[in-house]
Formats: sequence, C-alpha cells, structure tokens
Amino acid sequence: MEIYGTLGPACGDIAVLETMFRAGMTGLRLNLSHVTLEESRPLLERMRAAADAAGIRPDLLIDLQGPELRVGREGLPLTLVPGETVLLSRIPLPQAVRRALCPACELLLDDGKILLRVCAEDEALVLRGGTLLPQKSVAIPGFSPELPALTEQDHENLSLARACGVTGVMQSFVRGRSDLLEVKNAMENHGCKDIKLYAKIESRAGFFSLADWIDLPDVLVIARGDLGNAFPLWEVPAIQKSVAARAKAAGKPFLVVTQMLASMENNPVPTRAEVSDVFNAVLDGASAVMLTGETAAGRYPAEAMTYLCNTARQAQAWLQEEGGSEWITSR
Repeated sequence: MEIYGTLGPACGDIAVLETMFRAGMTGLRLNLSHVTLEESRPLLERMRAAADAAGIRPDLLIDLQGPELRVGREGLPLTLVPGETVLLSRIPLPQAVRRALCPACELLLDDGKILLRVCAEDEALVLRGGTLLPQKSVAIPGFSPELPALTEQDHENLSLARACGVTGVMQSFVRGRSDLLEVKNAMENHGCKDIKLYAKIESRAGFFSLADWIDLPDVLVIARGDLGNAFPLWEVPAIQKSVAARAKAAGKPFLVVTQMLASMENNPVPTRAEVSDVFNAVLDGASAVMLTGETAAGRYPAEAMTYLCNTARQAQAWLQEEGGSEWITSR
C-alpha cells in the first residue's frame, strides 16, 4: 500500500525526509493552497535527494486549490478567545463568504478548530477559540458558493506538473461530474493527461453525487477534515465507511486522510484511538493513508511517519493471516 506524508517546513530537511522514507513512506503531498510548484522547487530537490539516499522512487501528489474557501493573510495571525466577540472586518474572509453571512449563522475556521456565531452585521461570538493563521480553511455549514473548479494558480501549477515530477493531481472539493471533467480537460491541455487524478470527497455535494462521477478519477480521497465541517462529526465515520464500501464495489482505490495522528503535531507518541483509526482504515480496504499537519508543521514528523508505517504494516499482516486468527494465536 502507499503511505504518504505532506511536505512542509517541519520535514524540509534532507535527513528528516530520508528517515521518513526509510520508515516506509512511499511519497509526499504538496498542498498548493499555501505555495506554488515554482516556489517549491528547492524543497522538491531536497525530497528527491532524500529519496535517492533511501533508494526510493517517490510519488509526488499536488493538492490543487479548487473551489476551496480560505481566509487571506492581512491582519493574521489573530487570537480568538472563547466567549468574546470579534469584529468580522478583522478577519480577511473571501467575499463569497462575507455575502453569505447572516445573524445566527456559524463560521468554521481552520478545519473547524475555531467556531464563530454571527450576532450582528460585523460581529461574531467566539464559541471555540484559537489562533487563526493565514490561508486556513473557512466554511459556513450548508453553504456552497458558485466557484470555478480550478483557479488561475491551479492552471499555472498544472503547467509545471510534468517538469516537476508530479505523479498525482488531487482535486479539492469535488462537487460533481463537471468539476472532474474540467480538471481532466485542463490536465490534457497542460500535457499531464497520464498523471493520476485523485478526487477529494470533502463536501455534501461531492458525497451525495458520488455515484454520478465515481468512474472519472483514478483514486478517491476521503478527506475527513472538511467533511467534518460539512457534516456533524459523529456522521463522518459512517460517511467514511460508506465511501469505502462504494469504492470497493466499483473497484476504485481510495485514500484516507486528515488527523490520522493529529496529536503527534505536539506529542512524540500518538493516542491509542489514533493508532486504531489508522489500523481500521487499512482493514476497510484503503489503498493509501496520509499524514498532513503531522509532517508538514508538527514537532515530530519522522516519529509520526514511523508510527503510521508500522501501524499500516501491522494491519496488513493481520489481514494476511485470515482475519488475524493465526496472528493472535502466534503471539
């Protein structure tokens, strides 16, 4: 199976990347909501040097912006304190979001880590606080703006994909068949038709229309971060199980991502629940698992990758022993 990390400052050192490859990592994702491919060339050179040292030919997945809403940069970082009110004008929100705001509506920031409730035209109550950083996600439950499937920057990045050794293109916030047809057409126009297309399921529209477009991408991505903004959190596991079952029925590989070992952004050891989550994703048939913030910005990127690889391998071993019966009796 494929095991991915996410490139970022925390794992940008060649020695750290080599350790991650030697632990079992098979490739890396680059989130192009924060950087361009052109700007990332030095980082990609270090990735390839580390892979060569470890004897690995890695995958490189680029995560396009797509119709994703993110805050800007002006005035950030901004600390938001629970129970206090904040002027919405202090937060660099996209215009599409500003137009949709109304009293009592909720605003989810940074994958829902921060939660605001609008209480006046330019005021919101902080229900769940934290420090808001630039370029973090923003969502209003039930709101889906009319945005093009690809941004101008997405097209620029696609034009460099082949030269930069990209092996997979991840389309964010797939809403339906037309989004993927637009992306496939753009990939062909930019000379990367044969690069794999990964479709991220992270919105209500994308999940409910899955049957209409499941044939188009090479790989499905169960992106639980924004799914947890689009649906109540307690419904996300059922959605993950549903997509996994439908993917297997259609013979379509799928990848599970977001918060798999989230506590390791700050701790050297994951929780037991996180390890069980990774294990069960493999048991459900995932062809790949991925770390995001744990390797891109966490304090223990190599340790997190080691736990991910070891857990995935253990799950595969359990499956190979006829459901684990022989594995259990042999311990």
